[in-house]
Amino acid sequence: MQNSRPIGKIVKSNTHIDYVCQVYGPGETSQEPQLGDYAFGEFVAVALQDNQGERAGQLVGVIYNTLLLNPEFGNLGPRLSPRSEQEIFTPDYLVETATLVGIIALGWQELDGRYQQGVPGLAAAVDAPVRRMEEAEVRAFHQDEAGRLRLRYAPVLLGLNNPLVPQLLLGIVDRLTRLFPQQAQQLAVIRNNLAWKSIVQPAG
Repeated sequence: MQNSRPIGKIVKSNTHIDYVCQVYGPGETSQEPQLGDYAFGEFVAVALQDNQGERAGQLVGVIYNTLLLNPEFGNLGPRLSPRSEQEIFTPDYLVETATLVGIIALGWQELDGRYQQGVPGLAAAVDAPVRRMEEAEVRAFHQDEAGRLRLRYAPVLLGLNNPLVPQLLLGIVDRLTRLFPQQAQQLAVIRNNLAWKSIVQPAG
């Protein structure tokens, strides 16, 4: 499924809910990720395993940052061969370049399929696969058992004190407005409050 294609793998964590994912490069997967698959604000799923290596559900997160890793930066020495020839004669060197994305865990999905929002009890392991979530999954993650819209992770994001969070939440609210048109009025109130905070807080 196109919207559920693999994006990359977890390579480290900064906190219990803050992960770094290395995006798959050419040849690392059968279907190379497209730029839109790991764009700012995209929802992703991270596979979880128990101590026996069995599936233990998955984390649900959102991409909030991008970092380009390039060991060639700052190397002012002469180049003995152009990049096109390096791809043939020294392919291992080129593999060192990478795209990393930051992921904040917003909740999790249990083995029975139920979604929960909040700080997950389990943490992802190094090399855990990451994939982009489908639109139907994003919608299900934001519904409670009665089918009502929920956004319980917003305080967690706002508590991160990250300057990108207000824009991240505004993008999430806009997406939810498309997924839950019947809740457009309530979401508009949330959006107006977020937009106001994004203007006032940096100034204060």
